[in-house]
Formats: sequence, C-alpha cells, structure tokens
Amino acid sequence: MAFLLVRNGTPVSKGARCPGHPLGRNDEMTFLAARLLARASTCRLRPALLAAGLMLAPAGEAAAQATTGPATDVGVAAGSSAEQAAPTTGIAIPGIDVTMTGLGAIASDYLFRGISQTRNNWAYQGTVDFEHKSGVYVGAFITNAKFLASPYNDTRQELDLLAGYRFELAGVKLDLGYIAYLYPGQDKAPGGQLNEFQEVGVKASYAFDPVKLQAAFFYSPNYFGRSGDGYYVEGGVDVTAPLGFTVIGRLGYQWIEREVFFGTPDYLWYAVGLQREIFAGVNVAVGFYGTDISKRDCAPVVDRANGGQRICGQRALVTFSRAF
Repeated sequence: MAFLLVRNGTPVSKGARCPGHPLGRNDEMTFLAARLLARASTCRLRPALLAAGLMLAPAGEAAAQATTGPATDVGVAAGSSAEQAAPTTGIAIPGIDVTMTGLGAIASDYLFRGISQTRNNWAYQGTVDFEHKSGVYVGAFITNAKFLASPYNDTRQELDLLAGYRFELAGVKLDLGYIAYLYPGQDKAPGGQLNEFQEVGVKASYAFDPVKLQAAFFYSPNYFGRSGDGYYVEGGVDVTAPLGFTVIGRLGYQWIEREVFFGTPDYLWYAVGLQREIFAGVNVAVGFYGTDISKRDCAPVVDRANGGQRICGQRALVTFSRAF
C-alpha cells in the first residue's frame, strides 16, 4: 500500500498533508454511506460505473470456492490489480487432499485500491495458493514496489501472506481471511514508520450464468504507515461475454482514521475492463482505473512533491499473466 514518513513528529512523507491538517474523520457510518453515494454520482465516475454499484468482479470457477478477482482464482488482497490475472486450474498434490494454484504476471502498474504502488512503473508479480479439501488455505503474493517519501522510503518489494477458510452456504461462496502485508528489506527512516500492516476480512460471491457478483469487507486495526483503523468495502460484477471475453467492473471505498499519516483522505476507487486468453494459457487484461482523490491530496511530500503525486489519477492498466 502507500505512504508515510514523519519528521520531528510531523507527517511529511509519501502521503503527508500540510502541518495542521486535521486527522482522520470519525463520521458516523450513515454519513459515510451518504458521502459514498454522493461521490459516486460525480461526473468522473460516469453512469456505467454507478450501475456496477457495490459489486466487484469475482473469481472464476477453477479453484475451490475462491472469491477473489474478476479472473484469477488464487488468493490476493481485495482491491489489488493482481486480481485481473488469468483463471487457474490448480494442481492436486497426491495423498494430502491439497490443491495448489498459482500464476505469474507482468503488469504496466501495480495498483492497490486504485493507487499506484510502483510510482507508475511496471510490476512483476507471483502468487501461490494451497487449499485443503476442508476449505482451509494459505497463500502468498509477491511484487516489486516503490514509494516516494521524505527523507526516504527504501521499499523495493511487497510480500503478502494469506490464510483463511473458504466454504459455501446457500449457494453463496464465502472466504474468511487474514492478510499480512510485509515489505522485506525496508529500513525505518528517521522519524518515519514501517509500511507493514495486517487485515482481516470476508468475501462473498454468487453466480447466475453469465453473471457473477462479489462483495468484500476488510478491517485493519493499524493500516498502512500506522494510520489507525482502516475499513474497506468493495463490490463488483463479472460478466462472461461472447468470443471468450470477460467484462469486469469494480467499485471500492477506503476509510482511514489518521489520514495525515496515510497521505490521502478517505476515497472511492473504480475500474472497468476486459480479460481474455490470447495464446497457450496466456491471458491479457485491459482495464481503466481511477479514484476521486485530487492531485493536491494525493500523498504530497515536503520538498519533493508539495503539490501531490500522480499515483492516484485515472489510468489504463494492462496485465499479461499465465496460470497453473
């Protein structure tokens, strides 16, 4: 995820706001829901995205009851652009009732909940997932990452560790999970914080051919950069289209307790796209992503990006992936 460093007790890094800016809002949920709907009605979201509502593109059918992604079946964090990778078939491990799924991907950016984690550069990613027939699973996701901060943020990679339980209830596929977001090799800068954080959450999906719907909720007791409580909701739709295409749409919202430490206000993000196999199991996904964060509010860094960064804006994303 994104952004913090503090100098002499004042947030100044990737994501810091001006000194004196109030901390995260403690609005009641009813106000936040109304605000979400209000933001969703702005011109930058367009009517097609409103129609997607709170439905996220879900997983394919190949792996046992996975509910991540518009295409991939391996476990990745809700809101990660890694979800747009290829559908997986899985490999049965004899004698222990475990199925292994995984994939490799190359993408034009690594977006997490609409914000670039590579400063708009290419990402090289790998994912693996082991699921027992009982529904218990563990997995890992690794990618390069790069952040701007003051005095510095030397992050070069992100490693996510996942564990949870997948099951089905009344036709709805559920995934109760835990994710640790780690940044191996990162050194804590003077006056700064480490990026790492943890989340717990639930994902649900329901299919009625050719449509699959998904919803997700995640909570962190101390979100990225020690920014306090983080609440995240996401939803989407995945529609099988002619000629082997999958049409995807997503809408998500992130609440942050201490916005000054994270670097942005609470925000909405959205995506629409297409995914298709092109040759020998290689899939390509093309999507359009954006957030409602203005550039001036996008992780400003004192003396390096006073007017904010270009990591929160609208962009096209291309992903090439191969699953096993």
